[in-house]
Amino acid sequence: MSVHFKLSMKIIYWISTVLIAIFILWSAYTYLFNKTTIDGVRELGFPDHFRVQLAILKIVAVVILLVPGIPIQIKEWGYAGIGLFLITAIVAHTAHKDPIIITVINLIILSILITSNIYLHKLLVLK
Repeated sequence: MSVHFKLSMKIIYWISTVLIAIFILWSAYTYLFNKTTIDGVRELGFPDHFRVQLAILKIVAVVILLVPGIPIQIKEWGYAGIGLFLITAIVAHTAHKDPIIITVINLIILSILITSNIYLHKLLVLK
């Protein structure tokens, strides 16, 4: 396997992982500090303590995904948590009859998360 191919795989992994991290950190920030988001979470029927818990868990998941050397089993929990958040968001926004663009954005983010996970495993096989 060429060095160029391995480098390409690392670039795909890190770009997808950083994109997920940016989105999830932005989401956590809005869950804590943006009035529109806070009101929107309430309108979806979720209590405030759940919103705060989600924000904290999102931050923890980002740290788990970004810090090298964290065991793969723990990273998988980070991926699973973010995936569950995205799927829950899709269901909640669909049930609330929110604009379809919100679901499309969440599906795109979910596909980026899956890409990150796939390339993480590809890189582990190469070690």
